[in-house]
Amino acid sequence: MKNVIITMMVLLFAVGLIAAGSNITIKGSDTLVRLGQRWAEEYMKKHKDIVIQVSGGGSGTGIAALLNGTTDICQASRNMKKKEYKLAEEKGIKPYRVSVALDGIAIYLNKENPITTLSLAKLKGIYTGAITNWKEVGGPDHRIILYGRENNSGTYVFFKKHVLDKEDYADAAQALPGTAAVVHAVSKDKYGIGYGGIAWAKGVKYTAVKKDNKSTAVIPDVQTVSNGTYPISRELYWFFNGVPKGEMKALVNWALSAEGQKLAEEMGYIPLPKELAEANIIE
Repeated sequence: MKNVIITMMVLLFAVGLIAAGSNITIKGSDTLVRLGQRWAEEYMKKHKDIVIQVSGGGSGTGIAALLNGTTDICQASRNMKKKEYKLAEEKGIKPYRVSVALDGIAIYLNKENPITTLSLAKLKGIYTGAITNWKEVGGPDHRIILYGRENNSGTYVFFKKHVLDKEDYADAAQALPGTAAVVHAVSKDKYGIGYGGIAWAKGVKYTAVKKDNKSTAVIPDVQTVSNGTYPISRELYWFFNGVPKGEMKALVNWALSAEGQKLAEEMGYIPLPKELAEANIIE
């Protein structure tokens, strides 16, 4: 039904029944796509003359769209790379980044998996192929089945940098097109493991993560992600070409408001600390 509504709005815009200039496109992170859609729905209820189109495809896709001028807002679960900033400069694009929510990259396990804790070192070993059997980390004697994201995903990039220490993923890792696909695969595979935003962890369990062998194992939740004690925490971003004005400014300021951040929490995301949200408001 949502897709039908969005399609109808696009058609109305195309034939001129919706005024030009009232259409906002948001594209990018699959981690953020559910939240972007919810924000868009609620905002359009309050602003009947605004049409917001939201699509995923990965952070890399969103950033490319911003640099090509084919989206107004890029949703990204990572910062832009140096080469992307350089390309933006060459194209005359002036990326303006706003943190809109927080996230913890959860480690998804099948509910039948007895493992409850993994260290960052063990996760690195699993995803680089140094550890291939669950018995090596205290589990059953069975090959570990790896699920992950495609390389245009911000989550893929963040996980590679902060968990794998920039080493390559194992050849056995199955790259899936979205977080929902990773969750689905792990939910059906007793010996599977995956990773992704905590808002997507439905039908699976997630393990506690230890920064090192001396650290306490931490489960990702509002408190541990907000205070940074969960070791795979990150900010989620909206990128604009220049400081947003007009309707885009109003939209991002609403997303950063108490109402917008409450919606983020209801969707399973981690709201920004109040002081950070207020600091990001565009005057």
